[in-house]
Amino acid sequence: MVPLCRLARDETGAVGGAIRYWPVRVGSHDALLLGPVAVHPIAQGEGLGGMLIRDTLARAGEMGHDRVLLVGDAPYYGRFGFTRLEDVTMPPPTNPDRVLGVSLTPGAWQGVSGDVTRAA
Repeated sequence: MVPLCRLARDETGAVGGAIRYWPVRVGSHDALLLGPVAVHPIAQGEGLGGMLIRDTLARAGEMGHDRVLLVGDAPYYGRFGFTRLEDVTMPPPTNPDRVLGVSLTPGAWQGVSGDVTRAA
């Protein structure tokens, strides 16, 4: 998923943030797993993580991807459209309350359920 994986560098070339996506399957459906999103401590609170998320989600949609999931805090990721995925199971010891998803096309998570596995 190199086109969606990004590094954000400052004017000196130092890495300020990074984002990574992985192709996965949920039951019989393709999806992208977002994570990690990392921002250097001195750049936190400046909106860099949010910019990386918004930019790459838009790009994923343009590339034809329908759905993205992640494991994270609903209050933080909710601002990007992520909601809890009731019927999607990540491998243990993942807390099911932290399995979140966003549809890049309308209704993309409707009827999608099952275990998250590595894409072939």
